[in-house]
Amino acid sequence: MTAHTPPVPPFRDRRLPFAKRVDDLLSRLTLDEKIGFLHQYAPAVERLGIDAFRTGQEALHGVAWMGPATVFPQAVGLGATWNTDLVRRVGEAVSKEVRAMRARDDRVGLNVWAPTVNLLRHPLWGRNEEGYSEDPRLTSAIATAYTRGLRGDHPTYWRTAPVLKHWLAHNNETGRDVTSSSVRPRVLHEYDLRAFRETVEAGAVAGVMPAYNLVNGRPNHLSPYLREHLRTWTDEDLLVCSDAGAPSNLVDSEHYFDTHEEATAAALLAGVDSFTDHGTDSSKITARVRGALDKGLLTEADIDAAVRRQLSVRFRLGEFDPEHDPYALTTDFDTPAHRALAQEAAEQAVVLLKNDGGLLPLAPDTRLAVVGPLADECKLDWYSGTLLHRRTPLEGLRERFGPERVRFAEGVDRILLKTSAGTFLHVPETDADDKVRGAEGALDPALLAGRTDLPPLTTDATGTELSLIDWGGGVLTLRAPDGRYLSVAEDGLVRASADQPGGWIVQETFRLEPHGDGHLLRHIGTGHPVSVAAEGVKAADGNGEVFEVVVVESGEDAVSRVAAQADVVLVVGGNDPHINGRETEDRSTLALPGHQERLLRAARRANPNTVLALVSAYPYAVDHGEVPALLWTAHGGQAAGSALARILAGDVSPAGRLPQTWYADDSDLPDLLDYDVIGGRQTYLYFEGTPLFPFGHGLSYASFSYADLTTRVEDGTLHVTFTVRNTGDITADEVAQLYTRATEPWVPRPRRELAAHRRVTLAPGEATEIAFRVPLSAFAFWDVARGRQRVAPGLHEILVGASSEDIRLVGTVDLNGEPSAPRPVMVGGLEAVDFDDQSDTEIVDRAKTSGDSVSPVAGREGELVFRDCDFGKGAAGIAVEAAGEGAVELSLGGGPVLTVLTLSPGTAGPYDYTTVSAPVVVAGGVHDVRLGLRGPVRLARVTFSG
Repeated sequence: MTAHTPPVPPFRDRRLPFAKRVDDLLSRLTLDEKIGFLHQYAPAVERLGIDAFRTGQEALHGVAWMGPATVFPQAVGLGATWNTDLVRRVGEAVSKEVRAMRARDDRVGLNVWAPTVNLLRHPLWGRNEEGYSEDPRLTSAIATAYTRGLRGDHPTYWRTAPVLKHWLAHNNETGRDVTSSSVRPRVLHEYDLRAFRETVEAGAVAGVMPAYNLVNGRPNHLSPYLREHLRTWTDEDLLVCSDAGAPSNLVDSEHYFDTHEEATAAALLAGVDSFTDHGTDSSKITARVRGALDKGLLTEADIDAAVRRQLSVRFRLGEFDPEHDPYALTTDFDTPAHRALAQEAAEQAVVLLKNDGGLLPLAPDTRLAVVGPLADECKLDWYSGTLLHRRTPLEGLRERFGPERVRFAEGVDRILLKTSAGTFLHVPETDADDKVRGAEGALDPALLAGRTDLPPLTTDATGTELSLIDWGGGVLTLRAPDGRYLSVAEDGLVRASADQPGGWIVQETFRLEPHGDGHLLRHIGTGHPVSVAAEGVKAADGNGEVFEVVVVESGEDAVSRVAAQADVVLVVGGNDPHINGRETEDRSTLALPGHQERLLRAARRANPNTVLALVSAYPYAVDHGEVPALLWTAHGGQAAGSALARILAGDVSPAGRLPQTWYADDSDLPDLLDYDVIGGRQTYLYFEGTPLFPFGHGLSYASFSYADLTTRVEDGTLHVTFTVRNTGDITADEVAQLYTRATEPWVPRPRRELAAHRRVTLAPGEATEIAFRVPLSAFAFWDVARGRQRVAPGLHEILVGASSEDIRLVGTVDLNGEPSAPRPVMVGGLEAVDFDDQSDTEIVDRAKTSGDSVSPVAGREGELVFRDCDFGKGAAGIAVEAAGEGAVELSLGGGPVLTVLTLSPGTAGPYDYTTVSAPVVVAGGVHDVRLGLRGPVRLARVTFSG
């Protein structure tokens, strides 16, 4: 007898297109199996030989949360490189490490949640470190490069499947799951959507993740823009993964729905395909889906649509063709090439902000004093992997200049904490075996943080000298002499048990609060004061111990001492990415922490040759008037210190450029929740003040000249060429930037807007011609009167230079765009959201599924302005579609109120719209229409009749 080989099911037949294979597999799944796929942790289907699958692997600047991996600079640092080729190579390296790590640990997922393309609109956003830039074009260029690296270059199979975060208009942590971003159509289309759109259209994106916040009154997990915009930008099936816990927020914190069945159904219908909720426990989500089906809120076809998009991504990842997956045997992990790339990226991210008198680069025989709280630190953030290698600035400089030429003072206060009984806090000795160390001697935070087997602090007659690090805002950390930070574990006992502050709730931060003749030491993570108990020092309920702070040596004295003995002082300041600004916590000020300001002044008093290096996840408003040299870099990952040392030594000329505006003062900033970048004159696009340092700014050790600008328009494209020459005496990079500006705009337009950029390397005397091709669509704005993009005719300036304010060449082009025309309001009426200007209003949801209305800000009287409205031969009546209570007032231009339309008080809900009409006399011709919103009215639409 001859054995028969069972036929290969179509979903296993690689000769078929993916779409047919997905359809076949979908038809073989039971309803329960498909429902199971909707949770982040999709179970295996053993009868079909299908493995379990998890959406979500953090990979923002290296593989995160899965142990040791190559750690690259923070995303904002990658943005500061302005180098798309470099960022593509970083993405490629990260995706190779994802594959290599998955080969030995199947918990590592191939659906990577990166990059973050939220625009850095507001520099106080706690997650500033995660974005690339305040500019949508630069953001999309860097994000596109990173996703291309993550995806790989095989025409069929993907190395990893990148998901963009966080859809949409998400730029605050304060109340992030309950606050609504009011985003008018022009801001939506010209700003917030653009970074997502251009990245998706580039073809290397597998999906997006909605943000926690609401937009125009509607949770992002119900965003109609997923259907109306996102899914129209590509022919690929895009996977939409919820953010963690956000599906439950629809009921629990946002109270947008009464039941979880309603909420889950609405999110699925809006386009959410994978629900990240309740950790690994999928039972709650699957029960909600089943309940929604039973209530008729969903159909099996709705579930099929979501599962189909999931399967599409899994097929592209090669899951069903393992023998043909070109990336299945990837082993590249912590290779010499990856280490060199981390070094290169860290070097390219350094921005030289100021260099008066040519203090930098440092001479080889410089005697250097290195001071400051970040001088001997290599900080990680929430989305970092565990360091395999690390170089702090101090280590890098000692390696580069020699240890005998580099003196160090951390500049933190050394203190003893004395109890009311006259004893002192004491850190017990720890056996060597308990000091778990990782690569290069670093204490391993993954093995130390939260440990309860180490001895807690006690008290004795002499005490242990602690380092007090003041991070500003009254927040401090305390460190034992061996480098371990004081931390509080689940049992409440205080131990020296952390390499760095970290964790979802940071357990290493404290406050010293004046109390009587001393201070309470309050643990911020628990809110409890520290007391001395029989079992050891503890953070617990009660009155707490009143401590006397005995200063053994002040940080300022230590800095002054070493600074006076050096040729040059390097003050290394900045932030810890887990303190005073991080996910869940916005910053409160641009100011540098007061302690660091005092250290800077002490260094400057002792030595005028003082260089300030800021290592931070965001901009500062720093008083640099008496500091001759200033640099900034984001936290640079494993090679941060050696990169900074090579820049300071002149081995590499700095060429990083600021990816966002550095403002001079908090008063320059809009309200954190004001998302109207146009009306609020925000970012370099609209800001009319004088920044501390402008967008695109960065100096070099070389000098560059620009010449020979030519411009022409041909076949719908602007062609720009110019020449850049290195007029200095060292090889260096220059970042040439092209901006555009409408000279006589019909509506408020950017002061200037980045159209293209290129980073080039030039030897001394070398010149290169740079050619940019800019589609004329880049000149378009969203015309609210037409509800679409439009290029206006007229003159536009072409600005070429080294930053948004350092313009070297100027040309003009005269575009044959589409001329403006008055709004035909007698025909189309007015959508309330399509205003030209407003005051004291916010956009709200017209219905739970789609549409926008406008309402006055609570307790204020709002106003909407619609310009150039064509009334033809005149109007005799007006009607408003509105909900709620209150009134709508109509006036023309600056004239008197012509009529008031009042909604009757009642019990109707916010989505129960009614039409109220009234007679009115409006003369023919073109007028500006003003609508006053009085009381809690929700205005959707206005129409006029003849």
